[in-house]
Amino acid sequence: MRQGKNTETLAVGCGAGFSGDRVDAPGPVVRTLIERGGAAAIIFEMLAERTLALAQLARKANPELGYEVLLELVLRPILADCLKHNITIVGNFGAANPRGAAAMIHRLARELGLRMPRVAVVEGDDLSSVSCRLIVRDALDGGFDEHRFVCANAYQGAFAIAEAITAGAQIVVTGRVADPSLTLAPAIAHFGWSENDWDQLAGATMAGHLLECGAQVSGGYFADPGYKDVPNLDDVGFPIAEIAPDGSCIVTKASNTGGLVDARTVKEQLLYEIHDPAEYLTPDVVADVSDAEVAEVGPDRVRLTGVRGHPRTPTLKANAFFDGGWLGEGEISYAGEGAEARARLAMKVMQSRVGRDLPLRFDLIGVMSVLGDDTDRLLNATRVGAATDVRLRVAAKHEDAAHIDRMLRELTALWTGGPAGGGGVRVAKRQRLSLKSCLVPRERVPASYAFV
Repeated sequence: MRQGKNTETLAVGCGAGFSGDRVDAPGPVVRTLIERGGAAAIIFEMLAERTLALAQLARKANPELGYEVLLELVLRPILADCLKHNITIVGNFGAANPRGAAAMIHRLARELGLRMPRVAVVEGDDLSSVSCRLIVRDALDGGFDEHRFVCANAYQGAFAIAEAITAGAQIVVTGRVADPSLTLAPAIAHFGWSENDWDQLAGATMAGHLLECGAQVSGGYFADPGYKDVPNLDDVGFPIAEIAPDGSCIVTKASNTGGLVDARTVKEQLLYEIHDPAEYLTPDVVADVSDAEVAEVGPDRVRLTGVRGHPRTPTLKANAFFDGGWLGEGEISYAGEGAEARARLAMKVMQSRVGRDLPLRFDLIGVMSVLGDDTDRLLNATRVGAATDVRLRVAAKHEDAAHIDRMLRELTALWTGGPAGGGGVRVAKRQRLSLKSCLVPRERVPASYAFV
């Protein structure tokens, strides 16, 4: 990718929209970028709030881990082509250990017989050190529990990434940065925008917002048969944003793939997770989409224009995670005549044996589960339905794992000590994390990059 003051459109493709996304998605995106020619980058957005916290725990258990577990699977098929065709790779797949991720990329390059790529890591988001956690303590103003503290990370922006690209990085590995900043950064490096080119920054930020959830803008999570039909959803193509020098963009998708990009998919994703369309707060700019225009300009091609930008805020968002105890959940199925009555009886057995000491949540999957926790209504129902395929789910949380272990033993005991015909028992226990968000002064948590 060429850096500096350019007037050539920059194409940015999305290779992943979350940790656990399809590992075959980047291939068609990269092939399309190569066929298109010109300046290009591919971004990987693979980091959610709890994903990062769990990565921090993994790194504490093993200092070599803590980065995205699917990193090798998503990069192996495309790394050679990206390096050969100057397609910059930017990803937050560094999670809690960006340097560990960079080391893995170097190992992968050696395995593939490639020339060593120029890899940069962006740091400054991790506030877990003793000195940095004081910043979080001040921001939480009394809500900081040192004994239960696990980690804290600030949402960094695009400029340190852009500086690394300008300095020659072919791959930039980050930890916690704001999702749209992954796309904005290559645009800053390519077009040479300054830190106060507000409209351009805002426009490319919203391009990043459209890309950040992967296939959501190209038909995934949009399909509703008979109402919003999506062709070939099984082969949904991941999106590409063609960003212009003024920050406007055209959203399309990988060639010869399923899914669709139209005004509806773009509008849905444009407003996704935005609290105020006139003030979408990011580390780089405050974006205003209240007067934005969305127009279909061809098959699977939608132009976004009219985004405006305002000066960034003096603070960055930070998330602090604390030990939240344990979550346990177990399930057992009942089928056939009287299945719902037997499932309800099993629920009452659990309530009697465990519920007095440990608040339980019950779900009757197939009767009542998705629409919310209505345990009292389930326990006190005066009428029993005739469902013939019911799975009882019992869940509880507690700081002491022993209470959870007991609950799971009781659920398992329903196999022979509960109503007739129960089967398919599964139980699981995992550590819980509690989250507290705050705002920290950006000057106290500067980002930087380094080649590794």
